[in-house]
Amino acid sequence: MKVVLALARRPDLWPAARRFVPTGWWRRWPPVPLPSRQYLRFRHETMYGADSRLVPDDLVRYLEWCREMARRAR
Repeated sequence: MKVVLALARRPDLWPAARRFVPTGWWRRWPPVPLPSRQYLRFRHETMYGADSRLVPDDLVRYLEWCREMARRAR
């Protein structure tokens, strides 16, 4: 829940987070624009290892980095 709150406080990062939302997310139940559990598990394990918790500030920093990389690519 802390991760969701961290992202909710930063609407400027929502476009960067959108890139992780699967196509056709509204066709699955529940219709919530979230990445698949398998993708989240993979990203989490490659960043922290198998037995740890996601740090909300890390997500914010990662999305800031994604946004900056997208700007540079233009």
